[in-house]
Amino acid sequence: MSGYQHIKHELEMMIENKVWHVGEKLPSEYELAKHFSVSRETLRAAIKLLEQEGKLLVRHGVGTFVIKPLPGIPSRLEFLQSIGTMIKLAGLTETDTKEMIGEVTCTQEWAEALNIEEGSTVIKVERVRYADGEAVTYSINIMPKELVGDAFERTDFSGSLFKFLEDTRKIHIARADTELVVPPKKDKYVGRLQNHMEETPVLLMKQLHYDQQNREVLYSFDYLRSDVFQFWIRRERK
Repeated sequence: MSGYQHIKHELEMMIENKVWHVGEKLPSEYELAKHFSVSRETLRAAIKLLEQEGKLLVRHGVGTFVIKPLPGIPSRLEFLQSIGTMIKLAGLTETDTKEMIGEVTCTQEWAEALNIEEGSTVIKVERVRYADGEAVTYSINIMPKELVGDAFERTDFSGSLFKFLEDTRKIHIARADTELVVPPKKDKYVGRLQNHMEETPVLLMKQLHYDQQNREVLYSFDYLRSDVFQFWIRRERK
């Protein structure tokens, strides 16, 4: 175990053993480095890792504080689940804030994914999803207007988009092609999830969803806090 990884582990154990409680400020960088007999650079590297994992909050010029981390949300990539389902299965309370629901002009990228004409009308839904009151995902969903009609005008949308499409348009999402991407820090949607934790890592899940007839019905961009969401897949040797 490298030096900063060892210090990270020691700090984690001290937090778990409640040497410092949630909301409490840690000793100064100088004091901690002296306590562990390491350089301040090594200590900073360890603290940065804990900050990225959502266990510490660094306020520059103020200090480093212990915060309550959200529990991890594990999900196997073989199983297609809505974001809301993943949050609920983790035992957390889901809420959302709708940023926009409306008609926009289809871009070239969306048109190629959904197999529709560029410049045609699509429905765009953007919302922030919360787990126990903390923003954990920013979702952008694109659907052909021809397919969903005026469903979003006639019915107030909330909760699961999968269920909404089933209830209002009899569209059953059966499968999806998924790409995992690390978005650039300058991506504006990354910033929407970082708030006070500027180093919070964010993962982008781009998904093209199909119905039971393999029609392209939903193109989505889900920005996920990777300190909260954990994806894994079981691989077998042939």
